[in-house]
Amino acid sequence: MAGDRRYCLITPCRDEARHARTTLEAVARQTVPPARWVIVDDGSTDATPAILREYARRLPYVRVLRREDRGRRALGGGVIEAFDAGYATIEPGDYDYVCKLDLDLDLPAGYFEGLMARMERDPRIGTASGKPYFLPPGRALPGGRSALPILDGSPLVAEVCGDENSVGMTKFYRTECFEQLGGFVRALMWDGIDGHRCRLLGWRAVSWDDPALRFHHLRPMGTSDRDWWTGRVRHGAGQWFMGTDPLYLLASAVFRLPQPPAVVGSLGILWGYVRAALRREPRLDDPALRAFIRRYQRACLVRGKAAATRDLEARHAAAWRPAARRARRRAA
Repeated sequence: MAGDRRYCLITPCRDEARHARTTLEAVARQTVPPARWVIVDDGSTDATPAILREYARRLPYVRVLRREDRGRRALGGGVIEAFDAGYATIEPGDYDYVCKLDLDLDLPAGYFEGLMARMERDPRIGTASGKPYFLPPGRALPGGRSALPILDGSPLVAEVCGDENSVGMTKFYRTECFEQLGGFVRALMWDGIDGHRCRLLGWRAVSWDDPALRFHHLRPMGTSDRDWWTGRVRHGAGQWFMGTDPLYLLASAVFRLPQPPAVVGSLGILWGYVRAALRREPRLDDPALRAFIRRYQRACLVRGKAAATRDLEARHAAAWRPAARRARRRAA
């Protein structure tokens, strides 16, 4: 089966010279390489363009798309705008899977092969990922780099992410599922909204904390723009946009209290949500999906996330409409 799997990576990036080589080398050593890797340079001002040119010469599946410098790192909608520019250059039907991949990761060599093998065992899985681990401030890695695989005894710690969604830095999708979603929302919380849409359409969204799928996030989630506090406030504002139930948000903030930065990170999430509410900032323009998300979150508070997710997936199984894209491509 390995030779029959075709997946495409799409990487929006900006000013990633510090970490780019690590990710490029991680993809180069994959046991099943990508059929295509479109890297969208969103106006980098550092050495990123030169690094990308070097690897485009070395790796035959790499294509680099250069966008004009917008003068700043654009998060949320800006990242997806760059992703969409890359997605527009491919023919989705040529690939069984498509992945939004960040350029600040160190992945195990069997990462993508492992994801595809697990997804092939359950055809309802529309999107999947492993779990990210990061290095807390003040800690050091042996030998100065990630010691993959990440096992017990590693100085890396897990980022908080539920098993009911794939993580934003490696959004690995069945192409037919991604097409049914209509792509990502160009706004904060795009990487949470997509998982809820998957469940609404009868697909499953998952992530596994399997040692073979753990990876090193070289720049922890929420720190790509300025600092931890800014990232956590932005996360809270994104939860407001998505329509998150306030009690669920409070429970989530309490659960995150021990996570770096301890206490302060949770306070930042709460403040971001409250500030967005006080300002009456816009919300996701899909009232039905917002209501669906709130019902699911309330069920999680009452029954626990695992049980609530299983029940919801069972109820929405009839909505699942796979497009059998691979079968059509093979027939052609």
